[in-house]
Amino acid sequence: MPRCTQHAVSLEILLAGRYNRHMMSLSKLLGPLSFIGLLMLSNVFMTFAWYAHLKNLSSKPWWVAVFVSWAIALIEYGFQVPANRIGIQYFSLGQLKITQEVITLAVFVPFAILYMDEPFKTDYIWAGLCLLGAVYFMFRN
Repeated sequence: MPRCTQHAVSLEILLAGRYNRHMMSLSKLLGPLSFIGLLMLSNVFMTFAWYAHLKNLSSKPWWVAVFVSWAIALIEYGFQVPANRIGIQYFSLGQLKITQEVITLAVFVPFAILYMDEPFKTDYIWAGLCLLGAVYFMFRN
């Protein structure tokens, strides 16, 4: 093989190695981020499935609220199942659960205040601080 071609091949191998390492680092970051993003979407839908009927369907029979909530929950599972399948590649089951709880509170508080017109309570802050303690214990190693 001519020397010029050898150098081109060596450079190509070097660049491919750097590219692969960069992509592996990027995928290590994107995996957890996609897990969190999908879980946030999931929690938005589930929060609406669980509580929005109290405001929007309160004059309807309970079974109407059940079917509407089930329809919303079906969409929610479309985000939750892939989120947890991605998340389990990076986190333990306990870490998945505590992450979900933190996201649930982070989604619920704005929902309660902005959508359901509930007043802000300092109890939300205390609950969040308790969850931070739970995060600490689940993620310490």
